Amino acid sequence: MNKNIKVGIVGGAGYTGGELIRLLVNHPYVAVSFIHSRSNAGKPVYAVHEDLIGETKLQFTGELSQDIDVLFLCVGHGEAKKFLAENPVNDNIKVIDLSQDFRLGKHSAVGNRQFVYGLPELNRDAIRTASNIANPGCFATAIQLGLLPLAKAGLLDHVYTTGITGSTGAGQSPSSTSHFSWRANNIQAYKTLNHQHMNEIGESMLQLHPAGKIDINFIPWRGDFARGIFISSQLDCDLTEAQLNNLYTEFYDGHPFTIVSKQPIFLKQVVNTNKCIVQLEKVGTKLVVHSIIDNLLKGASGQAVQNMNLLFGVDECAGLKLKANYF
Repeated sequence: MNKNIKVGIVGGAGYTGGELIRLLVNHPYVAVSFIHSRSNAGKPVYAVHEDLIGETKLQFTGELSQDIDVLFLCVGHGEAKKFLAENPVNDNIKVIDLSQDFRLGKHSAVGNRQFVYGLPELNRDAIRTASNIANPGCFATAIQLGLLPLAKAGLLDHVYTTGITGSTGAGQSPSSTSHFSWRANNIQAYKTLNHQHMNEIGESMLQLHPAGKIDINFIPWRGDFARGIFISSQLDCDLTEAQLNNLYTEFYDGHPFTIVSKQPIFLKQVVNTNKCIVQLEKVGTKLVVHSIIDNLLKGASGQAVQNMNLLFGVDECAGLKLKANYF
């Protein structure tokens, strides 16, 4: 197959934009038509993403083109809806938005564009026939992939969840809590029980378990590492660990990026990959579900490419067969 999916990227200078470029310049079915960044227009991409020297000769541009098949929006929250309002995009161009602007049902449309929530393990069939995708949040992806099989089985009621994320989850713009001297040898809880991803998690859980009210209590943590998310969710459950492993294995059968492990899992297994690895631990009537992802890949740009593959009917894993940074 020729490289016949023509791609445009808006917001190519940040972390998610950089990861997306890294994936797409080596994608077997993609030709990157333009990478938009007004502040970097005219600069080589490798002048900003210095690890891409020798990988691409593309330059940032301040111009937009309609001669593309799909447009990725790697802009800040609130900026995607504004961008589409100010820059009309032809109806035949598909849009994949990595912000939170279109993730919730009541906000999932702009003009005549209707967005489908892009969690393939939940909505793969709908994604394949969609025109516009709202890419899930990073914490939302990790938490949901740990809980979806339980939601489908009607086993969710009260869930207590903690999760720790690397500094890249805060974006590329510097802040006091992303500075090296603050992060090093340090952790901090933030947005306790009030994280913005909880609304999209709630909607997804109710897709599979519409009759029940699910109470998820989430405390996120900032960690002193660059990338990755480790989630632990605790709840009461009467099923045995063997029954639960069967439940999870069956649910994720045919989903290439979500793996159920019977061994203890750790973050380095997923860093630099599009994988989510899930592990179950049962102690008495208590179940703990651990789930791990790379926040910039399965939690952002990797999942966006996975969604693009589904939209265009190519191999779901194309461009995403990545090796973990184990050492």
